[in-house]
Amino acid sequence: MNDAQRILDLREAIRRHDRLYYVEARPVISDREYDALWDELAALERANPGLVTPDSPTQRVSGEPLAKFNRVRHDPPMQSLDKTYDKADLAQFDAFLRRRLPEGTAWDYVVEPKIDGVSLSLLYRHGTLVRAATRGNGVEGDDITANVRTIRSIPLTLPCDAPTLEVRGEVYMTREGFAALNRAEEEAGREPFANPRNAAAGSLKLLDPREVAKRPLDAVLYAAGALEGLAFPTHTEMMRAFAQWGLRTPPWQRLCLDLGQVYAAIDELEGLRHAFPFEIDGAVVKVNQRALYPTLGSTAHAPSSARAYKYAPEQARTTLRAITVQVGRSGVLTPVAELEPVALAGSVIARATLHNADYLREKDIRVGDTVEISKHGDVIPAVDRVVPELRPAGAEPFAMPARCPVCGGEVERLEGEVATRCVNPECPAQRVGRLELFVSRNALDVAAIGGRMAEALVQAGLVTQPLDLWSLDPAALAAFRLTAEDGTERRFGKKAQEVAAALERARGLPLHRWLFALGIPGIGVTAARVVAAPFASFSAMFSDPLFDDVLAFYEATARKTDDRDLLAGEIVTRAQALAARGLLLRDDPEKPFRDRFLLTVKPEMAREMAKFLRSAHARRVAERLAGLGIDPKPVAEAPVGAALAGKSFVITGSLSKPREAFERLIRENGGTVQSAVSKKTSFLLVGAEPGGGKYAKALALGTPQLDEAGFLALLAPGEGREPSRPVEPEAPAAQPYVQDDLFGGLS
Repeated sequence: MNDAQRILDLREAIRRHDRLYYVEARPVISDREYDALWDELAALERANPGLVTPDSPTQRVSGEPLAKFNRVRHDPPMQSLDKTYDKADLAQFDAFLRRRLPEGTAWDYVVEPKIDGVSLSLLYRHGTLVRAATRGNGVEGDDITANVRTIRSIPLTLPCDAPTLEVRGEVYMTREGFAALNRAEEEAGREPFANPRNAAAGSLKLLDPREVAKRPLDAVLYAAGALEGLAFPTHTEMMRAFAQWGLRTPPWQRLCLDLGQVYAAIDELEGLRHAFPFEIDGAVVKVNQRALYPTLGSTAHAPSSARAYKYAPEQARTTLRAITVQVGRSGVLTPVAELEPVALAGSVIARATLHNADYLREKDIRVGDTVEISKHGDVIPAVDRVVPELRPAGAEPFAMPARCPVCGGEVERLEGEVATRCVNPECPAQRVGRLELFVSRNALDVAAIGGRMAEALVQAGLVTQPLDLWSLDPAALAAFRLTAEDGTERRFGKKAQEVAAALERARGLPLHRWLFALGIPGIGVTAARVVAAPFASFSAMFSDPLFDDVLAFYEATARKTDDRDLLAGEIVTRAQALAARGLLLRDDPEKPFRDRFLLTVKPEMAREMAKFLRSAHARRVAERLAGLGIDPKPVAEAPVGAALAGKSFVITGSLSKPREAFERLIRENGGTVQSAVSKKTSFLLVGAEPGGGKYAKALALGTPQLDEAGFLALLAPGEGREPSRPVEPEAPAAQPYVQDDLFGGLS
């Protein structure tokens, strides 16, 4: 079998298994077997880039972040539904239909759950998804095709050859997924989402599809827009066709012959509202016969053939006994309401999150208050409001603790965050999170220790600080028993050897990987590389005042003064010292002198690094590393005459290895990596499915382009390999700034 046919077979198999797993919830192969199919397809497509098509399962997440969403026009418009909370209004709806339709017309009703999600339009042409859009104002919406392609339950192709098929429905977030997302948001110090609908809407508004792919989004399709080449006599027949094509349709539906059956269906659905994996806020009652829709018509904003019956929100009143504070894995302090137990939505609620200090202040929640609670997403208990008239005398506003309730260490609230954090890196509450960061891919990459193993090692007392990994006995680690998700136990076994090998490799990892692994606040992957560059080693950082010098430079240049002597003295002296360390970059020469220069190290980086290096924790880390014979050093400078010296690269598209591997190759061979194409870019390295923005910019500027083979030929030109794409003469590399040019005078 040739590659082209195997690619087609693999795509069809993956689509079938996607449907069985995501739509029908009855998988027939294991995750490992599915991954093997996926990996084989990806490998074949990399080897045959000309065979890659937009509808391939591997292309769900592709391209670069968008600058903005384009607007699209809906034809016909996407309308909302008229809503009611009263069954008597449904009787009036039935009477309206009888008046509007010719005497003797027969119809029945369909009742479906009203999903509390974000309206969505999917446009298929000849079975291929070509566009996805939000409802917007009903006439125009945002083109969110790239984001919607990441939702695995939405097919990229349908077995329907109609010239035009527009299906409409809702994007939603499951209750379980919403709860996990909010936990992650709070741990990161960000404001949690109010409910699953807001979370889904916020996810679809992200400009980077790769970030959308991380969100637990799903979709239900239950309506049609533009149709060409096909028609559906009834709504129920349309739903059957949708389901047969692999679209997820409402999981519950009742066909009702009269209004009495409609009432019974609404009541039945209300009793089931907490059984669905998503949040519903009512029932949709619609005429089943689609041929009657033109006669019934519509108002300016809603069709006359359907109504939404909204259920009353479930709430309960109870007393707030106390407010306690929990400390999460990343050190975030979260206030928790301790409640008088009360029954709500099928369970007894005794605790509810209060999120952060801002939430407490805005809602003015105090111990002793009578509060109204609900379940956000029908999952997360939350305090909605205080009943002020029932507040007891003497109730005082709650103040977040000045010290960590677990370790007694200092707490702080960083600018731009809503969270208060414990800043003690040795706080017991943070041990699991710090170990997970330490072994993560961008840190020391000890892949055998995942989240479950990290938690088990901490709980067993084998690891209290990440550096304890070097103290583990390999035999004891191999015998360690880990509880799997299904409750069974298994020995860690041969993975202990993988841990030992990874720890040995970590000894030689560069300084920036270690700085990121240590979890210094504000020092992410990119910042770690920047702050590591000027130092000879980790131990050398402790006696070097560089970060204090950086802060002093920022302070000096921030002064509002016209004193040229001060500018010529203090600022120039500090600038000379920083330029010698490779930290100073000149911006626009036309600017005033004090505004002319940029530092690669930002003030917040310098502040956090200075704080870390002065801490007792950092000194203990340095001592332990010295005892282990480890003193991480920055990435070695490329030798003079290195293959890529003076060349700058921008990378786009999918390559045969992770992008980080190519970035490392570029830097190790003297080149630099840029995030965006500019006039100074030497080459655009292009993989499969390149991002349109970078590619177009490179074409406009005439930037030379290389595929992977051409890039490798640049690394080893003496081996007779030629770039597979023509390499145009590159622009002269930017010359380093000369000190006389920098400090020869003031403008």
